[in-house]
Amino acid sequence: MIPDRLRGDIMNDIWRIYLIGISLISFVLMGVDKFQAIRGRWRISEKTMHLFSLFGGVWGTIFAMGVFRHKIRKRGFILITGLIVIFQLVLLYSKIELMLL
Repeated sequence: MIPDRLRGDIMNDIWRIYLIGISLISFVLMGVDKFQAIRGRWRISEKTMHLFSLFGGVWGTIFAMGVFRHKIRKRGFILITGLIVIFQLVLLYSKIELMLL
């Protein structure tokens, strides 16, 4: 049986790996979409990019926006990405509050 303290450490490690992985996927999706846009080919839908952001990859999306200079003029995309950041910060704050209780 795994002690509670060790179980919490393992879950935190899994969570970190998940967030890094989904952020990398979001980053790559933005890069591929930019590459495809330049060549006038099929594109990755904004809905797909927002879903990956919502499920934890928003930091990869934001980093990719700067690196690839992609979607930086689309106000709607920026607005939704900003709302996702706020939503995730509220979730993080809520988790911290629960841990302090």
